[in-house]
Amino acid sequence: MALFGTDGIRGLANSELTAEIALDVSVAAAHILVESSSNKDHQPTAIVGQDSRASGEFLEAAVVAGLTSAGINVYRVGVLPTPAIAHLVAESTCDLGVMISASHNAMPDNGIKLFARGGGKLDDAIEARIEARMGEEWKRPTGRGVGRAINDDTATERYLKHLLASVETPLKGLKIVVDCANGASSFVAPEAYRRAGAEVIAIFNQPNGWNINDDCGSTHLHKLRSAVLKEGADVGIAHDGDADRCLAIDAAGNEIDGDHILTILARGFKARGKLNKNTVVGTVMSNLGFMHAMKESGIDVVTTPVGDRYVLENMIANDYSLGGEQSGHVIMRDLANTGDGLLTALQLLQEVVRTGKTLQELASSMVRFPQVLINVKEVNKALLNESAAIAAAVKSAQERLGDSGRVLLRASGTEALVRVMVEAASDNLAEEIARSLADVVKAELG
Repeated sequence: MALFGTDGIRGLANSELTAEIALDVSVAAAHILVESSSNKDHQPTAIVGQDSRASGEFLEAAVVAGLTSAGINVYRVGVLPTPAIAHLVAESTCDLGVMISASHNAMPDNGIKLFARGGGKLDDAIEARIEARMGEEWKRPTGRGVGRAINDDTATERYLKHLLASVETPLKGLKIVVDCANGASSFVAPEAYRRAGAEVIAIFNQPNGWNINDDCGSTHLHKLRSAVLKEGADVGIAHDGDADRCLAIDAAGNEIDGDHILTILARGFKARGKLNKNTVVGTVMSNLGFMHAMKESGIDVVTTPVGDRYVLENMIANDYSLGGEQSGHVIMRDLANTGDGLLTALQLLQEVVRTGKTLQELASSMVRFPQVLINVKEVNKALLNESAAIAAAVKSAQERLGDSGRVLLRASGTEALVRVMVEAASDNLAEEIARSLADVVKAELG
């Protein structure tokens, strides 16, 4: 099984993802950095950050040990969001960025994400080269050839400066609640929103190593909803453990997902002449309501496979400025080269101030279609596209739904299952058709 997935390495810390693996990955990455450098006299440098998981402490130590032992100078920036690491690499002359985080996963997991020079994620080919070099024999540098580990106390302030540079319209008059998921945004997000002019109430911003994503953050919105209603706030902002996502709650307690946010931003970007080629990039899982809202706004939509990596690849290849996912990953290429939950929140809040409308009013321009997702487990997913019976069932379902619904079947990239997604005008119809298709998939592939 490949070590790297669609977003770096991820697994149960100290079981599937060990200190030994972290050290070996770091050494292999260092070797490839040195070999690919055009300046052989240049000593490569790396930035290493982490989220608030306790396991990040020993994994960071292993990563720093691996890099410095291979001759890389390391700047340790401590607990910061994943997009902060991407930005810090992009603004500097550093050759590599390493973020130790498992994002929205539960606390026992952890992960390693690698960023190339310029702040972009490593492409698949380089990840494959790193994996192939792990554990190889190598000549270790000695004396002045080893790398140094330096604590960078300026990193947080530099990232805050970057965030605030995106604020053209101060957030004066807005009262917001921010749920930091006891994660990487716990220290920087409340400060960013306060400096941008908002009145800020921070919750779940006391990480202790064990409580990251624990019934809080972007995957558990109920407590943020309660806090928004209790405080009479205008907006609630939710981040995940590494803060590359942003979801929201409006003043009435309604959930504002990534498709709503993308709708609001796309319309705002278009109005200000910042929507390149009049196009926004979504994924195959983007809600049909988003598609309809964009059509009504005269905005084109391009879809990619699920994953912010694929969204970004399409944006770069076609010079699009805005894209994202239903999960709250939003990429604004004029501001950053990766999804940044804090930048997303700042742009969303500015739309509220600019337009003089409430978040509820802005979000109402997209009517979300009921969506049902069923995971059909223990099936031979490789045969999904070869079954005539499944193809016929999908065709029949789509004909029944017409323009008021959508069917999507896709094999999971990480598990032995097929995902059946149906959108329809009503919950009951979506559920009925999804169950029927799931039964066909089970019968044909089980």
